[in-house]
Amino acid sequence: MPLTIFSDKVRFRYKSKNWQYQFDEIKELGLLKKKKKYFLENGAFIAVTAATYYCMLFSNLMDLYYIIPAILCYALIIAARFSNKAEFVYFVFVKDIYKNEIRTKIALKDRKLVGKQIDAYLDLQFERSVKRTA
Repeated sequence: MPLTIFSDKVRFRYKSKNWQYQFDEIKELGLLKKKKKYFLENGAFIAVTAATYYCMLFSNLMDLYYIIPAILCYALIIAARFSNKAEFVYFVFVKDIYKNEIRTKIALKDRKLVGKQIDAYLDLQFERSVKRTA
């Protein structure tokens, strides 16, 4: 269990990342989802397309000899792009009252467990704030 909630504090242990805060020190705790960027694959696609157009327009290659390597390169680029099923990268972030922010990258398989634990923390935090105001 990466996130451990005690009666007065919250402890997070995930791989090599550890932090611990009192309930009153945490300003915001949540799960952040970022879309992956594919700069390398997009750059390779543009380079192959540019090389193919150059061969098509400015070279004396007969019988379209440049098409087969271009199609093979496109196939490799597409295989690299879609080999990883994870479309997003997930982070657990915490902001404290001292204006510090901690982000910890978590694996896709642990996202549901950490999300449930964060929901439990938010429920407990809500109950604590209701008890304070009542």
